[in-house]
Amino acid sequence: MNEKLITEAYDIAKERYAAIGTDVDKVLDQLQDFHLSLHCWQADDVTGFEVQAGQLTGGIQATGNYPGKARNIDELRQDIIEAKSLIPGTHRLNLHEIYGDFQGKIVDRDEVTPDYFQSWIEWGKENNMKLDFNSTSFSHPKSGSLSLSSPDDGIRNFWIEHTERCRAIAEEMGKAQGDPCIMNIWIHDGSKDITVNRYRYRELLKDSLDKIFATEYENMKDCIESKLFGIGLESFTAGSNEFYASYAAQHHKMLTLDTGHFHPTESVADKVSAMLLYVPELMLHVSRPVRWDSDHVTLMDDPTLDLFSEIVRAGALDRVHYGLDYFDASINRIGAYVTGSRAAQKCMLRALLEPLDLLRRYEAEGRFFERLALLEEAKALPWNAVYDMFCLKNDVPVGTDFIGEVEKYEREITSKR
Repeated sequence: MNEKLITEAYDIAKERYAAIGTDVDKVLDQLQDFHLSLHCWQADDVTGFEVQAGQLTGGIQATGNYPGKARNIDELRQDIIEAKSLIPGTHRLNLHEIYGDFQGKIVDRDEVTPDYFQSWIEWGKENNMKLDFNSTSFSHPKSGSLSLSSPDDGIRNFWIEHTERCRAIAEEMGKAQGDPCIMNIWIHDGSKDITVNRYRYRELLKDSLDKIFATEYENMKDCIESKLFGIGLESFTAGSNEFYASYAAQHHKMLTLDTGHFHPTESVADKVSAMLLYVPELMLHVSRPVRWDSDHVTLMDDPTLDLFSEIVRAGALDRVHYGLDYFDASINRIGAYVTGSRAAQKCMLRALLEPLDLLRRYEAEGRFFERLALLEEAKALPWNAVYDMFCLKNDVPVGTDFIGEVEKYEREITSKR
């Protein structure tokens, strides 16, 4: 795209936004400090690199069979670097435990150690990507329908050991990169049909978490993630929002809000200010649910715009972390990475550009017509010219130019797999 036109459009946008009190240059600096944690599992449909990898379970489905899926650790890293080159800014990488560098060795999940992630730590340093981490309780012979809430001591202790080891790995990642590694715990535990023992399963889950968190670390942060239900586990979820919100508030843990893990008509944005009064920080897993937790590629839609707007309005930029969590196997996987990441950035940009001081003054003075009118007019301001400049400053394709780059990578790389 023509650099002169981009600059001219940006200068006009600066004037338009300055008229309502928004400093666009300051917003660009804020957006530069907006770091997404890219999810490694988009490149290979949540398969991972375990030698004994089995069928995807735990209420999770990756639909589609688009050609070019990453088949090993080298291809996955190659895909992530390609996606990274098309997304402006500096970002992190979110790993699940099953993506360890096992090098053909059978390593059960209660045996995993930091050694299997040393190459990831080195790779992250080489590519300027800090790492985040997740325990993996699904797709394993001992997963079943219950893991950390299982009444079977052998099963439960297996997953406690696994999760404790994952925290130790996250600690080593955080220490090596000089920045805390955010370690997320999500489990699929639930029941397909009616259960009469809800209290017991949640009591066991609480006890498991107490054991897991008994060891304190300095270089990692824990977050716990709820869900409404999983496929095959529709009637009961041990780790509900109420359970984890209560646990996070009581134990001063970070709470993960996944935009696909709630009822379709439930506002995740509204939870931001409510939860930040009681928990230290929030982690977001941003995807796009279509009727259920279907993990479609993130778009600049109303729920996502509302979510990022609420973070800015709450003054919580330093207390919220951002991860993506979708895995669409029906389209080009690199294109999915880039489209979803850039959409999330655009939502944050639009939130940062909002004339918040003026809107707050209108609200405080009871000038509700003015507040509504300004919110509506702000939608039509040239935010896209600001995003184009952001891309230009970061030396990545502007506008639709990235589409051709994705197609070129498919012709030269992924189509030959």
